[in-house]
Amino acid sequence: MRYSDAILSTFCFSSHSSSHPPLKTQRDPISSLPLVCSPNPRGPRSNRTKKVIGIGLRPVVSMAPLMISKRCFSLLPLFFLLITCPSNGFYLPGSYMHTYSQDEPISVKVNSLTSIETELPFSYYSLPYCQPKGGIKKSAENLGELLMGDQIDNSPYTFHMNVNESLYLCTTKPLNEHEVKLLKQRTRDLYQVNMILDNLPVMRFTQQNGVTIQWTGFPVGYTPIASNDDYIINHLKFKVLVHKYEGSGVEIIGTGEEAMGMPSETDKKKMSGYEIVGFEVIPCSVKHDAETMSKHNIYDRIEPVNCPLELDKCQMIKEQERITFTYDVEFVKSDIRWPSRWDAYLKMDGAKVHWFSIMNSLMVIFFLAGIVFVIFLRTVRRDLTRYEELDKEAQAQMNEELSGWKLVVGDVFREPTCSKLLCVMVGDGVQITCMAVVTIVFAALGFMSPASRGMLLTGMVLLYLFLGIFAGYTGVRLWSTIKGGSEGWRSVAWSIACFFPGVVFVILTFLNFLLWWNNSTGALPISLYFTLLSLWFCISVPLILLGGFLGTRADPIQFPVRTNQIPREIPARKYPSWLLVLGAGTLPFGTLFIELFFILSSIWLGRFYYVFGFLLIVLLLLVIVCAEVSVVLTYMHLCVEDWRWWWKAFFASGSVSLYVLLYSINYLVFDLKSLSGAMSAMLYMGYSLIMALAIMLSTGTIGFLMSFYFVHYLFSSVKID
Repeated sequence: MRYSDAILSTFCFSSHSSSHPPLKTQRDPISSLPLVCSPNPRGPRSNRTKKVIGIGLRPVVSMAPLMISKRCFSLLPLFFLLITCPSNGFYLPGSYMHTYSQDEPISVKVNSLTSIETELPFSYYSLPYCQPKGGIKKSAENLGELLMGDQIDNSPYTFHMNVNESLYLCTTKPLNEHEVKLLKQRTRDLYQVNMILDNLPVMRFTQQNGVTIQWTGFPVGYTPIASNDDYIINHLKFKVLVHKYEGSGVEIIGTGEEAMGMPSETDKKKMSGYEIVGFEVIPCSVKHDAETMSKHNIYDRIEPVNCPLELDKCQMIKEQERITFTYDVEFVKSDIRWPSRWDAYLKMDGAKVHWFSIMNSLMVIFFLAGIVFVIFLRTVRRDLTRYEELDKEAQAQMNEELSGWKLVVGDVFREPTCSKLLCVMVGDGVQITCMAVVTIVFAALGFMSPASRGMLLTGMVLLYLFLGIFAGYTGVRLWSTIKGGSEGWRSVAWSIACFFPGVVFVILTFLNFLLWWNNSTGALPISLYFTLLSLWFCISVPLILLGGFLGTRADPIQFPVRTNQIPREIPARKYPSWLLVLGAGTLPFGTLFIELFFILSSIWLGRFYYVFGFLLIVLLLLVIVCAEVSVVLTYMHLCVEDWRWWWKAFFASGSVSLYVLLYSINYLVFDLKSLSGAMSAMLYMGYSLIMALAIMLSTGTIGFLMSFYFVHYLFSSVKID
């Protein structure tokens, strides 16, 4: 493999993305598999298909112009030497490439059982499956995997490189009433078994209406139409795609779970072998003779098994039934290279929907930019020019005849109500916004690919903790500006450190009790609670206090005009001003609602979301729209002599969170019809509330800071004696 291929296919981010409109997601018709024993799925509950959402990696090259001065002209020979001499490439995103020699054993891991109907993950071994010889051993999991409810264990499924074989695993004891009830419940709730081989999730394909549908995982079982009988998947036909690798000058830096660091020269020689570039499965239900099969030992070879089509030859779930588990494995040579093996999971059909979202946002931006342009160049500039050209007596006479924003010059910087809460929310908003921007930038560059499970969530948590210094600085400096001094800044800094994390902690604790009650692997262990509290207390809180201290050392922002002692009366209006503020949130929402659909589908339907390039563009457009909306609304309030602009500027853009929450409810009702039970609905609404709160703090902060700059600039141009 050429090192240039490795670098390009790993580092570069393609603009190819999903073109799927917000359509209803269909479920897996397990019976559509030609080899699976069930000619008819069980009615409308099994008509949901699942598409992989993501982005493929394509080589894209760009080079910034080089500015070469006389001083660095002498470095040109060295530069040409560096780009022409032989060198080694390296992979950065993803996991460490592992090659296997002929007949080398390969172990399959199992993740939690998941369902789009309940959203409650359960352990694989909560069902009566075969267990590995040496017992169940949990894999090391990062913070993100634990927060997502992943529980990765070893499994009895073992392959040998390039050895095609059919093997016996085990025969269970007679199923008791509890086990039968549990298997039937997991089957009817459409739970999926998730297996992992060399960091690749198992994939399967089904046919529906002539269209090939791609899935990750396979169902626990299935229920035919017009039948109360359930059948378990007890035979798996695996296909492993391998690519022969001879070794080259490619050096690898792993960021996944397998390894870290640079391979030694000995390791490079050992790397020649076979790479695993695909992992597929065909699930079957086969009725074996339990008495005969139980005489075998684990991993004994058996005759190849064909998946029957007749129901009487399939394994029914019923009491006192003994279930035999077997599997086949076939190795197939493939031309797919290791850097491209995730393309099958992340491939997209087009980018029309995302481009439509971006073009829609640009139209909103240009419309609002036109309004801001008119405000600044035609209205404000004209009034200020006329005002400054008059002498003092004429200015005094003009002041008596003035109307609009010029009349609130003595009240515009009056301290708002609940000023401490405003400083706290702005501080938390800065922390969340910085975390979102940095996370999406790194994800767009490929540092948080799905190959590194949990890396995205881990990165978000750590970035949020370490960016607390900006939250403390911004909140405390705003407090000093409003109060004219830094007295009480410690209370503000502590409130910033506790406000958003405290709300999230309360919601997660309530949801965690629900998950504990249901014995779900999604429940956070007590040890993780202490870990999160330690990270918060040892990293986030000190950094926020440090940022607050730096904020007290910075000079408060000086207001350009003096504030009158007696507040000016605000004229009565025909309609409440908050109606305009709430309506303003529709414009930022129009910027992000299409991406919001794909994000919700990724979270709740188990899809891969990897269009971070588009998400970064949408984020930048959202920042611009929030800033423009807030400025326009602030100017409109000042024009009607309403000097209470502080909170209205915050919620003019922050009200987008209300529409995000309403859209989440709409998504629950119309797109997650499969979600069953009050428990699942409470989980969904709890996480939606956290998302809406974070969006409100972030967008509100963007709008407020831009409006503050606008008001400060506007009134600094007015000459007041």
